[in-house]
Amino acid sequence: MSRRFAFAVLLAAVATPALANDSTAELGLGGLTLTKSDAIVMQSEDLFISEEKVTVDYVFLNTSSADIETVVAFPLPDIENGIEKPAYDFTGELGFRTLVDGRPADLTLTQTAVLRGRDVTERLKAAKIPLMPIWEKFDAAVKALPPAERKALIAEGLIMDDGSTPPSWAPLWTTKTAVSRTQVFPAGRPVKVSHAYKPFVGGSVGSILKKDLRTAKDLAGEVAAYRAKFCIDDDFVRGFDAGVTKKDSYRPDLWIAYVLTSGANWKGPIGDFRMVIDKGDPKNLVSFCGTGVKKIAPTRFEVRYQNFTPKRDVNVLIVKPAITY
Repeated sequence: MSRRFAFAVLLAAVATPALANDSTAELGLGGLTLTKSDAIVMQSEDLFISEEKVTVDYVFLNTSSADIETVVAFPLPDIENGIEKPAYDFTGELGFRTLVDGRPADLTLTQTAVLRGRDVTERLKAAKIPLMPIWEKFDAAVKALPPAERKALIAEGLIMDDGSTPPSWAPLWTTKTAVSRTQVFPAGRPVKVSHAYKPFVGGSVGSILKKDLRTAKDLAGEVAAYRAKFCIDDDFVRGFDAGVTKKDSYRPDLWIAYVLTSGANWKGPIGDFRMVIDKGDPKNLVSFCGTGVKKIAPTRFEVRYQNFTPKRDVNVLIVKPAITY
């Protein structure tokens, strides 16, 4: 077994839906299209992220002289399908709730499929192929197709034979998901919006930060990308190594993502932005990108920015104590 293949097996994990910022949107052909508001300001955002729950509280203000009715979208992350990435249908288990000024909002879940920038939603629906290709359902749907239709989907680059015996197929499109609602923003009056849900957390049985993987030349690119994604510094690595006391022990890691950049679609910057990350157990390690990080409790870390324009999304790494197999 090659090191690269062994590493892929070691890091096998569920797909990782991210959390996301509210953004105005329009419903067009092919699904939900995010738009930029030139009248509605996000006065504040208070975000809490942990393995168990996510809450986010906003205050918006319509600065125009007339009420505005618009579609507001909360985009979830793209699911990049492929041979080694069987989709996991997280949509039914989000437990997503939205309150607008304390009252429950009616929500709509929208999914589309995109292949190399082209919307293929209707093509897949016509073939009765699920847009979120959960493995068993997807494979059964492809096998049920007439051979000529299956051959056509392969020719279009939507699916491919994964080379297994008996034959099986892999989806090659990207699944896009968003939760949306229609909302009225009254002129001149602040509107409070709150979201709450249980995140789906990705992760690995053993982290790529383990010394023999971290120092392997053929994994140097993956390690560098991993460290950059979570802003992992040398102190974090030393803390990681201190928790590995046996050669055959591993430190599981968890990944939580939050799509923050969509918050830039409102008028101007976010007036007051606060984010709290909770690592869960005091024995866990946590790393994420941010400046001015303050420890406010044994497991909680805070960042706070004024007039903030998000330039990157949030990626949180939580590393748990070592386990031995």
